[in-house]
Amino acid sequence: MWPYPRIVAHRGGGTLAPENTFAALRCGLAYGFHAVEFDVMLAGDGVAVVMHDDILGRSVAGVGAVGQHSGAALTAMNAGAWFGPEFAAETVPGFGPFLDFCQEQGIWMNIEIKPAPGCEAETGRVVAALTRARFGAAIAAGDPAGLPLLSSFSALALAAAREAAPDLPRALLLDDLGSDWEEQARALGAVAVHTNHKHLTAALARAVKAAGFGLFCYTVNEPARARAILDWGVDGFCTDRIDLIGPAFV
Repeated sequence: MWPYPRIVAHRGGGTLAPENTFAALRCGLAYGFHAVEFDVMLAGDGVAVVMHDDILGRSVAGVGAVGQHSGAALTAMNAGAWFGPEFAAETVPGFGPFLDFCQEQGIWMNIEIKPAPGCEAETGRVVAALTRARFGAAIAAGDPAGLPLLSSFSALALAAAREAAPDLPRALLLDDLGSDWEEQARALGAVAVHTNHKHLTAALARAVKAAGFGLFCYTVNEPARARAILDWGVDGFCTDRIDLIGPAFV
């Protein structure tokens, strides 16, 4: 059984706010979302920050690679002006404060471990350890619905996360489910498989569910498609169109 929310706001506020920012979280809340997906990577000094790209310049106003900057430098960089002048005060969030906000607001988290090249294991270890430190009570209570879900495209990152926090649930991210998806997921002790809905078929969805895994899709922005994959047995998905697909979507 899938114990997590079914509809999740992608990177906080989808298309309505600058991704992976506090403004995005506030936007999601304004639309009734208490479930969010976001990305975490490491600065050059090992500080965990909330951002998607390992090269600056798209959504974060900086130059070079993330690993070339300290956590303090990154969290001072602008992450909102590109989206609109009303977001000009938004900076890159540190992972710790982002966790705090989500816990204070009762927001469930799908935390994507997004390592820069060469930092896979270290990113998985750090993100898992920091997350585990905030959820000791929920772990002790034995209620999976009270825990965030760690996910990653990197098998190395997930393996390190399992070593650092074996009692936190993990999901394997795959753009396309190849022939060895089940072998990969079992090797990593994953509870779920996350995949691109564009490559999913009804038969593949049935296979994942029959194997005993949760099945989550990204990024579903059309209501008709959302209904179709839910009918296939998909447990949940994230969306950018939080204005079209609400948290109670059926």
